[in-house]
Amino acid sequence: MDAVRLILASRRALAGSGEAPVMLTEVWQAQALAQAIGSRLAVSGPPELRGEALGLTELAGRGCGVLDAPELDPGDLRAAQLTELADAHEVLVGLGGLLGEVGIALVGIASSAADERTYWQCMEAIDAADESRDRVREMLRKLAAREAAALPEREAG
Repeated sequence: MDAVRLILASRRALAGSGEAPVMLTEVWQAQALAQAIGSRLAVSGPPELRGEALGLTELAGRGCGVLDAPELDPGDLRAAQLTELADAHEVLVGLGGLLGEVGIALVGIASSAADERTYWQCMEAIDAADESRDRVREMLRKLAAREAAALPEREAG
């Protein structure tokens, strides 16, 4: 499935998750999807994005690692359904939005956490989501710079 469709599905699922345990599952799913997208970009994305994409993969993996892994059927794991990244810019814009929503959801869960363990898991996951979003922004900046550099070449040709 296309990354943009998976990101939209994750955003809808996160928005409709309601209770903290379900929301944490959706946060984990979003981080796993960010990890898969980062991995795909690191391997086959534009060359100037590969270093940042590898960093995104590591950070999103940390975001998954600090949370308890949900019990999901293999078919329910959105990251495993990723088959293509049609437009890197569109994917990164959507992923940046999703990671922002993840951070907001985690702040809400942390502020109402009944135990310290959940609170600290959320705080570490917030850091991972924020740093992942920074990587996404940097990749968008690099794509914009590439487009700006290519524009004079196209006009001259």
